[in-house]
Amino acid sequence: MILLGDLIDRGPDSAGVLAAARALQARRNVRILCGNHEEMFLRCGEDLELFRHFLRYGGRETVLSYPLDLAKWNAADLAEGQAMMGEAVPEADLDFIRSFEDRIVIGDYGFVHAGIFPGVPLADQSLSDLRWIREPFLSDSGDHGIVIVHGHTITPMPVIRSNRIGIDTGAYSSNRLTALALEHSARWLISTTLIDDVVACETAAA
Repeated sequence: MILLGDLIDRGPDSAGVLAAARALQARRNVRILCGNHEEMFLRCGEDLELFRHFLRYGGRETVLSYPLDLAKWNAADLAEGQAMMGEAVPEADLDFIRSFEDRIVIGDYGFVHAGIFPGVPLADQSLSDLRWIREPFLSDSGDHGIVIVHGHTITPMPVIRSNRIGIDTGAYSSNRLTALALEHSARWLISTTLIDDVVACETAAA
């Protein structure tokens, strides 16, 4: 099982998602990619401007998923909020995120968080592109040598192309979480949708 990154931010319980991923990894073979949101989370404790940026893109929800005094948080300035985050987030969670991978290749598929820069071998891709790229990757129709499976760019439905498969359907806002299953030459999509606290699951050929 491969998780494509961005386990944190925007949703109501990032701390709980990290705990669930760690528990799943303890009992199954699970590999996790580092997304751009994890990158910001790891770096913003030392960079006040990055912390400001982090808060605007889901970081506030992430910090508030940890136990802290909400009244003090709401009254804190930026530097005080950064310090509160440092006190609230366990080092074990940061170490867990630091263990996330940058790229994974299995058979004819390459798994990354955001994408790759076309024409550059996967082993030579920059971390910035692996975690942040959109264009020219998304519009490129060239053969990458392997099919790139990625998240990062939210679309209403999964995107299936000859050279890439994008499966980020924006679960935090759409309540739709999509997975890709691969077995030999077969592949299919599994989508779960949360409606009125009831989870509906469907599968379809990819």
